[in-house]
Amino acid sequence: MYAKDLREKTLKELKETLKELKMDAFNLRWQKVSAEFNQDHKFKDIKKNIARILTIVKEKSYNDAV
Repeated sequence: MYAKDLREKTLKELKETLKELKMDAFNLRWQKVSAEFNQDHKFKDIKKNIARILTIVKEKSYNDAV
């Protein structure tokens, strides 16, 4: 997921994507606890994507306020 692509989305779409990623992160944490998960790189990627989306949401909300 690239920041360029995320900036083209609306706030509603970004929040929906964020909700999906947070659910994925929860599911991966659950799998890790139950020892079914052995791909730590996926969790790292999800955390980075969540951070990207939160940054872009903050940028958009700041630009709308100004």
